[in-house]
Amino acid sequence: MIKIINDDLDPAVYNQKATHPLQSWQWGEARKKMGIEVLRLGEYKNNQLKNVFQITIHKFPVTNFKIAYLPRSVFPSKEVLNFIYDWGKKNRLLFIKIEPYVEKSEFLTSNFQTNFNFPTTNFQFLKSSHPLFPEWTQILDLTKSEEELLKNMKPKTRYNIRLAQKKGVVVKEMSNEEGFKIFSRLYFETCKRQKYYGHNLQYHKIVWNSLKKDVAHILVAFYQNTPLAVYELFLFDKTFYYPYGGSSLEHKNLMATNLLMWEAIRLGKKLGVLKFDMWGSLAPGYNQSDPWSGFTRFKEGYGTTFVKMAGSYDLVVRPVYYSLYNLIYRLRSFYLHR
Repeated sequence: MIKIINDDLDPAVYNQKATHPLQSWQWGEARKKMGIEVLRLGEYKNNQLKNVFQITIHKFPVTNFKIAYLPRSVFPSKEVLNFIYDWGKKNRLLFIKIEPYVEKSEFLTSNFQTNFNFPTTNFQFLKSSHPLFPEWTQILDLTKSEEELLKNMKPKTRYNIRLAQKKGVVVKEMSNEEGFKIFSRLYFETCKRQKYYGHNLQYHKIVWNSLKKDVAHILVAFYQNTPLAVYELFLFDKTFYYPYGGSSLEHKNLMATNLLMWEAIRLGKKLGVLKFDMWGSLAPGYNQSDPWSGFTRFKEGYGTTFVKMAGSYDLVVRPVYYSLYNLIYRLRSFYLHR
């Protein structure tokens, strides 16, 4: 049975079934504060809550239509997809983008692949041509000892960590307002430097204020009281995630970011974390000239494992408008990158 979850459900009960920070109750509340509609669904078996699905609903410009996004849940069952499709028909959705937190290897061997036949007379379920999450990530096993983790690193990474320590770089957890101010400054400096135009300051303020007590942690690397690098990390279900970071151009030779990541790993172990998901990556054997090669190589230096996720899919509610949407998306991409 599929039910819409109301706001009176205990968030702790909900989070026990959530699979990722973007499925957490706190993330949904943050999105609501941004003016985004949030739909929470529960999948029940024998009156017991088994899975949750948090979907954000976004207005499609200049129309009365909307687009929905289901990030990092378990892979929805046929019953869940049918419920979402019917809800979408009644609420003017064009399509629902679904990016499950499921590894590709698990997906290929699941009953989903062998037993699930999509009824084409009801809806289309297509591989998305423009995913929001990278198909690959890198994961570090934090059940290993610090000695094992250091041994498994690339020699250059291990050298840079020790160099930063020797030169006097110090890392502090600053999961408070002062830490957030440092994060904001270095994050937006980095965005400007790298010509990355992501979310604005108000977005990050809402995320921080919504997640800071339970999920979000801020770590800062200092040299003589000058902040050189900062991470905002998410902790959820014994997994650390690295969604946001920033650095200064000052004292680049001190390798503060290398020590910062190592101290993030050590903090994760202290908090009982089992794995560290680096959030996104190029595929193994990546092109060294790719714009993402730098941070992919940086993460790889810590002895991570490349993991391919199940991918991005679109549950199509209105096929004609969906085709028009994809055409507009392609034209926009061509215009922005020509």
